[in-house]
Amino acid sequence: MAPLRPQRLHPGDTVAIAAPSGPMTPDRRPQLDAAAAAFAAMGFQVRVSPLVEAAERHFWRSAPPEAQAAEFNALLRDPEVRAIVPFAGGNATTAYLDRIDYDAIRRDPKPLLGFSDITALHLACHSQTGLVGFHADFAPGLGGGFWKDAGPERHAEIAGLVRGLLTGEIGEASLPAGGAWETWRPGRATGRLVGGLLDRLLNVQATPYALAPETWDGAVFFWEDVGRNLGHVWNQLHVLRMEGVFDRIGAMVVGIPLDVALPADHPFGPVSVKDAVLDVVGGYDFPVLAGVDFGHTGPNLPMPIGTSAAVDATSHQLRLLESPVA
Repeated sequence: MAPLRPQRLHPGDTVAIAAPSGPMTPDRRPQLDAAAAAFAAMGFQVRVSPLVEAAERHFWRSAPPEAQAAEFNALLRDPEVRAIVPFAGGNATTAYLDRIDYDAIRRDPKPLLGFSDITALHLACHSQTGLVGFHADFAPGLGGGFWKDAGPERHAEIAGLVRGLLTGEIGEASLPAGGAWETWRPGRATGRLVGGLLDRLLNVQATPYALAPETWDGAVFFWEDVGRNLGHVWNQLHVLRMEGVFDRIGAMVVGIPLDVALPADHPFGPVSVKDAVLDVVGGYDFPVLAGVDFGHTGPNLPMPIGTSAAVDATSHQLRLLESPVA
């Protein structure tokens, strides 16, 4: 399916801070206020959704699946809302992929931001409509109040990049490394970005909203994960191998998986994520660039799903080749 680029944002447009995954707990109100101020400083109006304002929870979620789907669909259908930015991630979105109004996306495509659990929304919306999803920070991350290890300059750099991509003021762009990127296998490739949180990707692929096999043709597959057993990650990569994904992709870009590797004091350690990945993909020759700043070790580089990108794993470069917005 051809990419469906969302409409670009203009000064004065309304950005909705929503709760499609985890709740906004009362102790995080300062982060919400900082996020709203950050979007206002970008020139946008801010609307806080009812589920965020309520600061309630149902188990680990902001609400039951039908309520989360209802709010998400209402934002998709509202012509005044020009972008949707989740307040938090969590473990909720797979439960309502079958309740999403995909026709509303086709009628009025708008940017959806987020990473982690939002990966399931990005990929399902992409598979059903072609929507280019912004794998990027949540509202508190863009507000500078979440990633404590990053300085204000890095926060400002990423927020400026995200704003430029959302407004169309930035088209082609080399993504700026915040740390040392690594060559796990040298080489260069060009293709469309596809990926996100590995665990949610596997969830989506087990549903009727799975990505079509041709989505992977020449793709730049990016992924990361957090707090997972490395053996589970290894097995899930093998699932993708058996699905034929690695026969089709042009390159792999690995984030900075957090709390995944087996340390030296583990009975089966030490085993790094690099060890596990290269063990799975040893029979392939696509380039692998790793340590890239997206996912659970942000501030998140924006990775617009469906957008053409160039990877140079040899010289540690990743470049967006087109605007993700229309």
